[in-house]
Amino acid sequence: MSRYRPPRSAGTPLITADGAQCLRAELHQLWNVQRPEVTRAVSEAAAQGDRSENAEYTYGKKMLRQIDSRVRFLRKRLENLKIIDQPPSDPDKIFFSARVELEDEDGQPLTVRIVGPDEIDPKQQHISIDSPLARALLGKRVDDEVVVQAPAGERLYWVIAIQY
Repeated sequence: MSRYRPPRSAGTPLITADGAQCLRAELHQLWNVQRPEVTRAVSEAAAQGDRSENAEYTYGKKMLRQIDSRVRFLRKRLENLKIIDQPPSDPDKIFFSARVELEDEDGQPLTVRIVGPDEIDPKQQHISIDSPLARALLGKRVDDEVVVQAPAGERLYWVIAIQY
């Protein structure tokens, strides 16, 4: 059995200014804080002698590989991202970075913010621009009806408000 996994699609290369700042902060934390600490710990563990039975050394090397992998991903991703920090020319339409208030068929309110795939946060209701809901919302205006193809079936929403 092969361990090969096809590369994951990176999604739309858009990000908000706040999201880009978070990725830069994570990169800085990994490269300038965590990696030097782990490197020091691996050096100390290696100085203890036999590396084949040294759990601290083995764990440290594994941590270094994980940190290096994430650093490579972040650097490459930050190079390819387009930072959107200006509101659109038509703020009455839904575009990237919009905070949208919706109401469903049952009258239940739902507020979502359309962000890039690197910024998804269900707790804050940040949804990816690649999600079915965001795709259905793009270009809509206040009072428009939106039909979303969800896994559980079609959902109907009305746009109540748009903010940038």
